[in-house]
Amino acid sequence: MPAHPPSPRSRWFLYGITVLLFAAGVWYFSIRKKNTEGRYGPNPAWAVTADGRSPAMPVKVVKAERRDLAVHLKAIGTVTPLNTVTVQSRVDGQLLRIAFEEGQWVEMGQLLAEIDPEPYRIRLSQAEGQLGQSEAQLQTARADLERFQQLYEKNLVTSQQIEAQRALVSQREGALASDQAAAQNARLQLAYTKIEAPIAGRLGLRRVDVGNLIRANTAAGLVTITQTRPIAVMSTVPEVDLPKVLEPLRAGEQLVVEAWDRSERSLLATGVLTTVDNQIDLATGTLKIKAEFPNENESLFPNQFVNIRIRVRTLKDAVVIPSAAVQFGSRGTYVFVVNDQSKATVRDIVLGAAEGLEQAVVSGLAPGDAVVLEGIDRLKEGRNVIVVTDDQQAPPTLPPAKKRK
Repeated sequence: MPAHPPSPRSRWFLYGITVLLFAAGVWYFSIRKKNTEGRYGPNPAWAVTADGRSPAMPVKVVKAERRDLAVHLKAIGTVTPLNTVTVQSRVDGQLLRIAFEEGQWVEMGQLLAEIDPEPYRIRLSQAEGQLGQSEAQLQTARADLERFQQLYEKNLVTSQQIEAQRALVSQREGALASDQAAAQNARLQLAYTKIEAPIAGRLGLRRVDVGNLIRANTAAGLVTITQTRPIAVMSTVPEVDLPKVLEPLRAGEQLVVEAWDRSERSLLATGVLTTVDNQIDLATGTLKIKAEFPNENESLFPNQFVNIRIRVRTLKDAVVIPSAAVQFGSRGTYVFVVNDQSKATVRDIVLGAAEGLEQAVVSGLAPGDAVVLEGIDRLKEGRNVIVVTDDQQAPPTLPPAKKRK
C-alpha cells in the first residue's frame, strides 16, 4: 500500500524544531566567541594552532621569595586568670552599704562593703578599759617591789616577801600583755568591718544585698574578683613536639605566643610562654604549658577557648613558596617552574619547615623562580605555557585540533 503523505501540521512542527535548533546554535557560538574575545582578545595564545601542535597551557605562577619564616606550633588553649578571689567577710554583722558596681575594675585595697561597726567599737572600748586597769596594777606592783628592795637592805623584810613581790610583778606583766593582745584583736575586728579588695581585678555579680545579716567565711561570699590584667592561657603540646619547646626555653629564649579566635582570622593578644608542667600526661601523651598575656584591652576573657600559636623558631633567609605549588610523586617532591622560553620544567626540591599555607624549600629553588601555582594538572616537561594574571580567569583546556588531510 502507498505511504500516506505527512499532514500539514506535522510539517509545520518539523520546520519549527529545525528553526529553533539553528537559532540555538547561532546564539551559543556567537556568545562564546564574544566572551572569549572580550576576555582574552581575538586570538588568545592558548587557542589551538592550525598545525595541530599542543596549545599553550594557561597557568598562574608565583615568585619564590627569600625572607624570614616564623615556624609555629598550634594548639587549643583555655584562658585562665592568674588569681581568682571570692571576697568574704571576716566578721559577723549587718551589711550597711556596698561601695562597688557589678563588673567594675577595682584596685587592691579599694573599699568594697561595710558591716555595722558599732558592736566592734564597744568591744574595743571594753578591751582598752581592761588594758588601762592592767597597766595601773603593773605600775603599783613595780613601785611596791622597789620599796620592798629598800626595806630588805635594812633587814626590815624577808627574802620570801621580796620573791613574792617579784612574782606579783611578773603576773601583772603577763596580764598586761594579754590585755594588749585583746585590745589589738578588738581593733582588728573593727577594721574587718570595712571589706577591701585583696587583689586588683574585675568584679563579678553581687551575691548579697544591703541589710542582710552575713556570717564570716561563708562559701558564697559577697562577690568574686578575677584578675584579667595580666592573664594566662593553659594549653598542651604533643610529646613529639616537646623538644621544639623545651630547648629554646631552657636556653633562655622567650617564646612568643599568639592567641587567635576560634576561626583563626583575628589575632586577640600576644604574650610569652612562661612555664611548662613537670610531667607528661600518660592518658593523652601531652604536656601542659602556660603562657602569660598583658591583656591590657581585656580581649581575652576567663574560660574562653582560643587557638594558640607558639613561635618555636624563625628560619632566616629561607626560600618560601606556597604549599599548594608542591607536588608529590614517585620521584619525590617537585614543582613546575616556568623558564625564559615560557616552557614548564620539572624541578626536584627538598622541603624544609612548613607554616600554614607557606613552605620553606631547602634546595632546588632560587629566589625569583616562577613556580606554577594553578594549572598544574595537565603540565609536563617542556609544555608551552602562558602566564595568566590574577584578574584573568584561566580558560578551560581545549583538545588539540585535528590536522586536515
